[in-house]
Amino acid sequence: MKLHWQIALALLAAIVAGAAIGEAPWFIETTSFVGTLFLNGLKMLIVPLIVGAMINAILGLSADSGSVSRIGGKAVIFFAGTTLVSVLTALILLNVIEPGVIDGEPAGERLGLSADTDRVLASVEDRGSGDLFEVLLRMVPPNLIEAAARTEMLALIFFSLLYGYFASRLPPEMADTQRRFWGGLYEVMIRITGWVMRFAPIGVFALVGRTVAQTGWGALEPLLLFFCCVLAGLLIQTFVWLPLLLRTFSLSPKRFLQAMAPVLLTAFSTSSSAATLPVSIDHVKRSGVSDGIAGFVLPLGATVNMNGTALYECAAAIFIAQAYGLELSLVAQFTIVLLALLTSIGVAGIPSASLVAIAVILSAVGLPLEGVGLILAVDRILDMCRTAVNVFGDTVCAAVIARMENEPVLRDGSG
Repeated sequence: MKLHWQIALALLAAIVAGAAIGEAPWFIETTSFVGTLFLNGLKMLIVPLIVGAMINAILGLSADSGSVSRIGGKAVIFFAGTTLVSVLTALILLNVIEPGVIDGEPAGERLGLSADTDRVLASVEDRGSGDLFEVLLRMVPPNLIEAAARTEMLALIFFSLLYGYFASRLPPEMADTQRRFWGGLYEVMIRITGWVMRFAPIGVFALVGRTVAQTGWGALEPLLLFFCCVLAGLLIQTFVWLPLLLRTFSLSPKRFLQAMAPVLLTAFSTSSSAATLPVSIDHVKRSGVSDGIAGFVLPLGATVNMNGTALYECAAAIFIAQAYGLELSLVAQFTIVLLALLTSIGVAGIPSASLVAIAVILSAVGLPLEGVGLILAVDRILDMCRTAVNVFGDTVCAAVIARMENEPVLRDGSG
């Protein structure tokens, strides 16, 4: 049985088991241990894989002096364009459906606040719009080893870009040695990734089973309309806008979705674009994308391309405003769109990191931070969904750029 079918069956089994068993201590403890073990296995690969993939890609592209800047420019345009489309999709849906208004009245009093609000406020209350400048500071860490220990992807990517650029300009013999070393490291990490992914069905069962057991489906009821709006936006991004881009460049959306099924299921179950990166690189390469483009675009996308996250941030800010009965002006809504674009770039590819970004947006438009508590009940499940959209956007970008570079994507049986 192919891996994506194994993961899909594990996902269904986890939903059934989590709903049936509930918060039984033995089930929560067991699934927490197994799920954390699987996540640790994926996270173990992140630093060496990102650094190895980026440097190997740049060294491989260096034969054509314009390749790095050309591919990088295309990736940035793609990321900015698709993220803007996702945010505008959220803006339209939230203004038309108005999930924060129930029977003509603001829904704030009816919804109440989650019991975990104090914990969230403690982590975001001293955040402000000045945090946007932290994105630039994180790119240049004072201690690279410490940055690697903290998995600060912006710093790792910036260092890898510098290292690859200057290593490619060494004398030929030294440059060849660099290419062999980093190429070997990259291949080793890909093989370790394949071994870890053998345990993916077990890890997915544990992670999703625990989530369903702890939240249940009843948690969605008070926020069902908001949940459906965000989900609709994510589905439109996944099955309308991104496939339209694939079709524009003569790629089959159906075949590409089938090829990326294990990637999407892994992203959904782990809620981490960073943890999914090893799987993304592996399957994008199988679809016909070269090492150079996959190793360059995907690590970059895992850090700066957050289609689903930006959509969610915009939707959450507008929903909270509606729940408090505030009419946002066009200027305020434009501010939300702009901040959603900027903060999504700096959001780390880890579960629920966007809550901090939402706090930044709320502060900028004058909304109370306690509004974050309104969305806690559905944040975890929507986090899983938006992570899958983020990762799918990365893979589509890699495939589109590869096709623009005349690579045989989804040809000759690939994918």
